[in-house]
Amino acid sequence: EVQLVESGGGLVQPGGSLRLSCQASGFTFSTTDMNWVRQAPGKGLERVARISGDSINSRYAESVKGRFTISRDNAKNMAYLQMNSLKSEDTALYYCAFACTVFGDMVQRCTYRGQGTQVTVSS
Repeated sequence: EVQLVESGGGLVQPGGSLRLSCQASGFTFSTTDMNWVRQAPGKGLERVARISGDSINSRYAESVKGRFTISRDNAKNMAYLQMNSLKSEDTALYYCAFACTVFGDMVQRCTYRGQGTQVTVSS
């Protein structure tokens, strides 16, 4: 059974940082491209970052470039999203996901997605 469990969300002030973690199980993690996607209130699902199985390739949404960094540890079946210089518009429910159909940075669907971790950026 595929399981994706996110953690690390919380309340942070503008300009602050958070590190999200995703524990994966039930599939061959090391050969699977992983995504972090988010959904803000009243908005669609947006892919913020993707990383290839071998960590060689990564891709970021324009809205987070230079501020967010995706990484993974295949020995631990873990994916991470380091978020720096957070803004109020980063407030969303963040999901770890794979097997996603994406147009630009907008996600049509992800076959596998965790339950999400809430990130709230507010003073």
